[in-house]
Amino acid sequence: MKKELSNDTLGEKQHSPVLFPVIFLAALAVISIAFHYLSGGIFLEAMNVRAIVSSSIYPSFVAWGLCFLFACGYTDMSIGGVVVLGSFASCVFGNLYGYPGVILGGFITGTLLIFVNFLVFAFTKIPSWIASISLALIYEAVAVFLRINRTTKPLIDAELSRSFRALGQLPLNIIMLVVGFIVVYIVFNRTSIGLNVRAIGGNKEVSRALGVSILRTLLWVGLICGLLIGFASVIQQSYNGKTVVMAGLTSMYMIFRPLAIFLLAQIMQKWINIIIAVPICSIIIYAIFNLLTIFGVPSGTLQDVFLGVFLIVFGIAGQRGVKEVVK
Repeated sequence: MKKELSNDTLGEKQHSPVLFPVIFLAALAVISIAFHYLSGGIFLEAMNVRAIVSSSIYPSFVAWGLCFLFACGYTDMSIGGVVVLGSFASCVFGNLYGYPGVILGGFITGTLLIFVNFLVFAFTKIPSWIASISLALIYEAVAVFLRINRTTKPLIDAELSRSFRALGQLPLNIIMLVVGFIVVYIVFNRTSIGLNVRAIGGNKEVSRALGVSILRTLLWVGLICGLLIGFASVIQQSYNGKTVVMAGLTSMYMIFRPLAIFLLAQIMQKWINIIIAVPICSIIIYAIFNLLTIFGVPSGTLQDVFLGVFLIVFGIAGQRGVKEVVK
């Protein structure tokens, strides 16, 4: 996303660590109550709140992956294609082998493909956004082949059995989110891997001169991002039950909402750690789109207009004070 990051972006420069959460939560409560009444008492209904929370789990894992990805100065537009293939694997092996197949199918597929992406990024001089678009086309082509092949078509067309979809429902998806948060927070903020990732994103040459292994760090990022995208695939398939084949780079659409979440979290990291901000921002973004649906704004074109506006506004706000934005 950018080559050099300011101190505000790299660090966890937090102002008024106690005052900001109090004001922020109070403002959210007031706004939510107002929207609840404007929506005719629908917005804060228990069933609607559960739907918002459940739908925000999958993009939180993707957005955490973007935190590592952008922190080291790389862009991966193939994540949507990876999620599609990971979801297919989760469904196919889940229907065959139960929960072990659900978890391992998406987990292994997502991890391997993202790791392959970073092998390409690390060992070639191709800009990551160009390489990742090419990889997205490949992953989409693989998905289309699996969809039209006579042998694999029945497997791809099938829905994940409702008997094996608890990981996408409350409370198990919340448990996975909490466990994921603890692990990601520690790795990003309390390990040398997290420090090295942010260091090479700030200045790769200086990091190399200070003894940071660029190749090893990038491969670690690929592994960590792969694990997160793999979990995201499992949760996405468990929540939706079925994933649609995408072609013509339409899989890139799957990254836009997680990207909006990341950009909003990037703005909020001036006050709270970005890893903490991600699930909060995920709920906010999905609550907004839920509210648009309640108010009769059709999904697709008009909601995509709002999404595009969010990306532009959050992107501009997040880049304020950052010099030499090149990607």
